[in-house]
Amino acid sequence: MRTLETPEATLAYDVRGPLPTADGRPPLFMIAAPMGADGFGTLAGFFADRTVITYDPRGLGRSTRSDGRREHTPEQNADDVHRIIEAVGGPVEMFASSGGAVTALALVAAHPQDVTTLVAHEPPLLTLLPDAERAVAAERAVQSAYQDKGWGHGMAAFIALTSWSGEFTDDFLARPAPDPAAFGLPGDDDGNREDPLLSGVSDPVTAYRPDAAALAAAPTRVVIAVGEESQDLLTGRTSAAVARELGQEPVVFPGGHGGFLGGEYGQAGKPEAFAARLREVLAG
Repeated sequence: MRTLETPEATLAYDVRGPLPTADGRPPLFMIAAPMGADGFGTLAGFFADRTVITYDPRGLGRSTRSDGRREHTPEQNADDVHRIIEAVGGPVEMFASSGGAVTALALVAAHPQDVTTLVAHEPPLLTLLPDAERAVAAERAVQSAYQDKGWGHGMAAFIALTSWSGEFTDDFLARPAPDPAAFGLPGDDDGNREDPLLSGVSDPVTAYRPDAAALAAAPTRVVIAVGEESQDLLTGRTSAAVARELGQEPVVFPGGHGGFLGGEYGQAGKPEAFAARLREVLAG
């Protein structure tokens, strides 16, 4: 682990392998949000021949913040990642998932020399959807369940949101909040309202609109990726919407939104097949 001091945060990041790299290839930087470096343990293990970098976004995991703010924005996260890339002597290749994919799109737009190839996996950009108004309303309902009754209720609502197939309907929005017990989640309230996924502090991430012109002008090869199990679900649909915005088709990866996970957070995707696909895509 290394740390990087910035005016507003102390960023913790990990370097697996030598710098400069042994094979002359750029380091492979894996990022997500609000997930930190610990979610990439399995995937990084399949790239033992590469120098792999992971990090914790500011205010999460081992990274602290001193800016007096709680919200997470793509621009702020992109600036942090840019600083780490400078520190390790970029450019880098990048695999970015979920909110990290949004960070990466903002990074390439602002710092196009930082990344040679970006694989942006399932960026949750709700405002690009044809049913954006309903999708945002559904997101707000998740946050209300969390604020009203705590983590278990919020997470149950989040699972219902992310497992809904197709466009959101008025019937979906009118449904009662799901019972946490149906998902094996606790129904008691511990009083905590700091969860970055459920509290609303990441709203700027899902509301972000990528700068298509800047991305097209960048030397970076940008690939939008989607899980084979996600294509009709929320983040599968947002992936297709982002790809359309950039004039491309999404590249299909094994598994779903967590297809690269190998037991982290109690979730098991298809990490070996996912890593093999990532190698193929990075190779062009």
